[in-house]
Amino acid sequence: MQRTIKLYLRLAIAVGFLSAVADRLGFWNEDVTIWGNWDSFLEYTQLLNPWVAAGLIPTIGFIATAAEVVFALFLLIGFKTELFATLSGVLLLLFALSMTFSTGIKGVFDFSVLTASAASFALGTMREKYLELDSLLFKYRKPHSSPQDR
Repeated sequence: MQRTIKLYLRLAIAVGFLSAVADRLGFWNEDVTIWGNWDSFLEYTQLLNPWVAAGLIPTIGFIATAAEVVFALFLLIGFKTELFATLSGVLLLLFALSMTFSTGIKGVFDFSVLTASAASFALGTMREKYLELDSLLFKYRKPHSSPQDR
């Protein structure tokens, strides 16, 4: 059962990231979009980061978007799952804190950002491999020998 839960967490977190990226790039229908385009996303990024100079907002938006894409892809294929799940938890927690201090706690709860962060951290603790690239890449790797074994 835990293997199925791990797969479900990987897919849910990854699809959540990719959906948000698709939204800011204008791929979602305007009836369901939050940002709808890159400029609106950058305005929201500025709202969440009022202490950051306006000239740095496009860089922050790009870095956040690139991180979401990379984390999502690695979670989907199961590459370094524990690492990228933990990084996802940190990213989502930073997002939740930014939302809380700039717009209030309600949005954090409404968009389940803390839940997604907690799920990411939980995923990062699951060591058993299931349908992950890591299980193929590291299957034939021999354990390191200690000096006493020589």
